[in-house]
Amino acid sequence: MAEASALFVPAALYPFPGGAGMAWRAVRGESPSPLAELGWKSLGILELSVLPSIDEGAWVPAVREADALLFAGGDPLFLAGWMRRSGLAEVLSSLRAEAVYVGVSAGSIAAASTFVETYVEPPRGADGPSESEKVVFGTPQGDVDRILVSGRGAGLVDFAVIPHFEHVDHPDASLANAEKWAARIPAPTYAIDDQTAVKVIDGAVEVVSEGSWRLFKRPEH
Repeated sequence: MAEASALFVPAALYPFPGGAGMAWRAVRGESPSPLAELGWKSLGILELSVLPSIDEGAWVPAVREADALLFAGGDPLFLAGWMRRSGLAEVLSSLRAEAVYVGVSAGSIAAASTFVETYVEPPRGADGPSESEKVVFGTPQGDVDRILVSGRGAGLVDFAVIPHFEHVDHPDASLANAEKWAARIPAPTYAIDDQTAVKVIDGAVEVVSEGSWRLFKRPEH
């Protein structure tokens, strides 16, 4: 990392109340996943919403030259929408082999072709969901009525991710719920906890874990 340049994408944090402050803390490395403070040789901020209004020559070379692109957690529907609208998703699909995509939470969800997420209401400014339905899922505090949204991601990998698997602060990511939601995704789905990562090199998928995870495969037809 001391020899690597990185670009940090905080976009997924903005739809939340206090999102501007959360983005600043993430840039300072004060978030639970301090991607920006891992000892990079250099670090830049990539604001997706401004990219359509500036010349590609001002930002595409920086993306192509970066050793790592760091995507913070937050709202995956909002993030994936801006990845496409900004043109970043298309650039990511053609990066040099040595470049590394690093996604945390929503940043990992948005790398898939299709994903699911639950909302009270889908965020403003996001691309319209391809499918949504009311769902009731169980938590230790009782049943919760929310909207289950199927969204379109950047299509960088041929599987989906459900993060925070069985985390006390994310009761919707229980084993029972993950299994139901994975059945709505037309691809293999990894449910991973906060001590687990999915590593992909040249198309080869490897789970790196000191915690717990499950792979839900699509049924054979």
